[in-house]
Amino acid sequence: MPEHRELEPDPAPGTVPDASDPSLARLAEQAAACNPWCCGAGATAVPLSGLSGARGAAAAFSAAPLRTAVTHPDLAPLVTVQWETGEGPVPAVLETGRPAASEDLLHDERWPRYRARALEAGVRSSTTLLFRREDLLVTLTVYGFRPGRLVDPERGVTALLGDLATSEIVRGIEQRRLHAEIDQLGTALRARPVVDQACGIIMHVLGCDADRAFGLLRTMSQRTNRKLSELAAALVGSRGRGAEAEIARLASSR
Repeated sequence: MPEHRELEPDPAPGTVPDASDPSLARLAEQAAACNPWCCGAGATAVPLSGLSGARGAAAAFSAAPLRTAVTHPDLAPLVTVQWETGEGPVPAVLETGRPAASEDLLHDERWPRYRARALEAGVRSSTTLLFRREDLLVTLTVYGFRPGRLVDPERGVTALLGDLATSEIVRGIEQRRLHAEIDQLGTALRARPVVDQACGIIMHVLGCDADRAFGLLRTMSQRTNRKLSELAAALVGSRGRGAEAEIARLASSR
């Protein structure tokens, strides 16, 4: 079974969508199975997240948590060294948009640190392909124990697998995003009656209209760093007792 690895360099919250789809593992496994001269494969997903161009893709690969799947644990260091150093076929395809192949790593001096790690693992050749859908880049690398050309980068089963898998990953991301939005909407709808009651309490205390009451409730939520629904529930639970002074103070400061 493919091995899943996720390396996290403390990314900024919200900058990296979830691309750790099981499709990555299936892609790596199927690519290895359909290439008779291949000893294993690895796939990575690189969300662009508003970045653009070659520099954007390379920056996203280096900065984001690494979403990858490999068919054998010995291949994981070959991906990790590229993520850590920015050197190797994966950064190369992200920068150029073209496949990166090495028919014999013993004599290929383009990526010294990747080359050293590959030779340590007994890998002599590799080919990396790039696929893109919307703001997601997927790379697929096949490895060989022997020198020589592994796959046709333009045609063949490997390119087709990568194309289909990338589409599947994007669909999975969109489905999870849609489910999250539905959950948020459901939470908002369930909280609405409590928020209305809390606004009613503020209206009673201040003698103001509903819009002003909601604005004050939102200000209280921001200043106390509490969710609006939680603050509203607490206000309703206490029937506003103990909060009159804070409500009046906020009203006078607006």
